[in-house]
Amino acid sequence: MQIRRRPPNPAVEVDILRYQVPDPNGQAQHILEEIVWHKEKEIERMRDRLSLLDLRKQERNASPAKDFLGAIAQGKTQPALIAEVKKASPSKGVIREDFDPVAIAQAYVNGGASCLSVLTDSKFFQGSFDNLALVRQAVDIPLLCKEFIIYPYQVYLARVKGADAILLIAAILKDSDLQYFIKIIRALGMTPLVEVHSLEEMDRVLAIEGVSLIGINNRNLETFEVSLKTTQQLLEAREDKIKELGIHVVSESGIHTPQDLQTVKDAGANAVLIGESLVKQPDPQQAISQLFGV
Repeated sequence: MQIRRRPPNPAVEVDILRYQVPDPNGQAQHILEEIVWHKEKEIERMRDRLSLLDLRKQERNASPAKDFLGAIAQGKTQPALIAEVKKASPSKGVIREDFDPVAIAQAYVNGGASCLSVLTDSKFFQGSFDNLALVRQAVDIPLLCKEFIIYPYQVYLARVKGADAILLIAAILKDSDLQYFIKIIRALGMTPLVEVHSLEEMDRVLAIEGVSLIGINNRNLETFEVSLKTTQQLLEAREDKIKELGIHVVSESGIHTPQDLQTVKDAGANAVLIGESLVKQPDPQQAISQLFGV
């Protein structure tokens, strides 16, 4: 999958590093490209309200990041659960009308989640960085910022709002970009979760230094079709390399039943990221108990 970018914004400098979006033409080819193009405009507006320099000053006063990878390794369930605070999605629309991010997060913690994922995209997922800050104030376990990261600004904003880990999507980032963001994320004490959707992306990510956590998204981001075979096939193909590098693997999307959970566990997943099938239940805590047999 190739994700093009809109015409470039001014280059952004972070210390000696320099990052600039390239210049394509045409209309968005699918929803992921549309999201990325919208994100470029969104971050430009954010920078107008609060500069990267001022944001970095705020980051220096933030509490230290929690150990996201350690929480997965010592999972409260097997595989470890990253439960997602998620109101809506482009494919399903609003998943939960009575959406209270704090109440949902607390129910997840009480149910045995090892970590939480918080959607921060506003237009397509009806999330926000404010939700991330609210959840951070309410729970003590590590938090993943689930965002479409294309600028350093988003990484610093996530850290200020309480994130302990950052999602990086291989489909929208070049190898040099992934290396660049991993360096920033680690420098801030956080964990990068690098998401792949294909064997080609898996091989790209396995060749990048500093990757300790890979997410395999079972959802095709062009068609939105979901298949757990994605986790099975990618882990079967690269199991030895993943073990050699000591990388933990998260299976994402399409996990609804104990059988689904067993499927990805047997495939070798160390953790699962589950949102829709939990958040839509009247009692998310009970939903976790039923799913994991706790």
